Amino acid sequence: VEVLQLRQVWSLSCDAPTAPTVAFLPGSKSGPASSPVSVDVLAVCLASEPLSAAVARLRAAALRQATALAALLKTSPACRPTALHFQVAPHLPFPLSLVLPVPPSKQGEEDPLGPEEGALRGVRESVHARLFLPMDRPYVRVAQAMDFAGPPVGGRLRNVHEGLAPSGVKGGSVHLVQGAYDYCHYMQDKFDDDGWGCMYRSYQTVISWFRHQHYTALPIQSHEGVQKMLVSMGDKPPRFVGSKQWIGAMEAAILLDQYLGVSCKVINVPSGHDLEDKGRELAQHFDTQGTPISIGGGVLAFTILGVHYNAETSQIKFLVLDPHYTGSEDLGTIQNQSKKNTCSGIPSVGWHDVSIFRKDSFYNLALPQRPKAI
Repeated sequence: VEVLQLRQVWSLSCDAPTAPTVAFLPGSKSGPASSPVSVDVLAVCLASEPLSAAVARLRAAALRQATALAALLKTSPACRPTALHFQVAPHLPFPLSLVLPVPPSKQGEEDPLGPEEGALRGVRESVHARLFLPMDRPYVRVAQAMDFAGPPVGGRLRNVHEGLAPSGVKGGSVHLVQGAYDYCHYMQDKFDDDGWGCMYRSYQTVISWFRHQHYTALPIQSHEGVQKMLVSMGDKPPRFVGSKQWIGAMEAAILLDQYLGVSCKVINVPSGHDLEDKGRELAQHFDTQGTPISIGGGVLAFTILGVHYNAETSQIKFLVLDPHYTGSEDLGTIQNQSKKNTCSGIPSVGWHDVSIFRKDSFYNLALPQRPKAI
């Protein structure tokens, strides 16, 4: 599918050409009022159609949308009628356009979902019900609207596992993280945490997943923010703030609960090699929850993004994201399987068998549970 962006301004009346406006009568004696609105339409056209046909489709869609905007203004004069477009694959094969009654923003109010999401919950429930969308995960939040400007340039890389070679496991099935995440690693944000911040970075990667899936609009916590929260919860002493003390998967689990209200299933194994027996459980996690897993043990922390598991042979490989990388945001370097990180001795992202986990160390795994919310 190719996106062709067109901008056209025309008059909907006999006046001089101007941006489309909607006039409505609020029902008072003050007379008619005029409220400028933004008409933002999307039309799906065949690649073989001429440009004139695309313009005709856009104009027809704009007229329909202007009618919907006017109707919304009549019923909710105080709202900001906003047209947004959503991709709801695999449930719908085409983009979904909605006119939403976005409430006016109020200063001093903070919503972890964002300034508009909480007020639009009832609208989302209605849309999910009418389109038979699942009622346990979001698809039409304002923050999920399609952005035709493309992803932002610079910053953290996303989904760095995409494009890797197969795991090498024969048969079985692959079970992966669902959705986007940021690769958080040592030395990012101009902050030197080399040698002690690996679980902080794994936790940040998990937070980024919840942000990208629009379960929260809260920012990714800094190391200082993490430390202050653990102190405020009574888990650490005051001197912990500003230190270079590491944290583990158990701290990551309680932080997720405190910061996002997300619960975690915790798996403990007395030996890293015992993870070989957790293939079925981890596969089920990625199939049903789809969240990244923070794992800590043997003074190192990683993020597990998936497993390739053969139930018949019990062979398993883990897709591991290594936060010990200290280089620049270069995907080629990060995916280079011959470039090993000094602290961990493994590539920044790649498939591994159980041998990367120490046999003489216990490990904790924090498996975040996807909130059942829209």
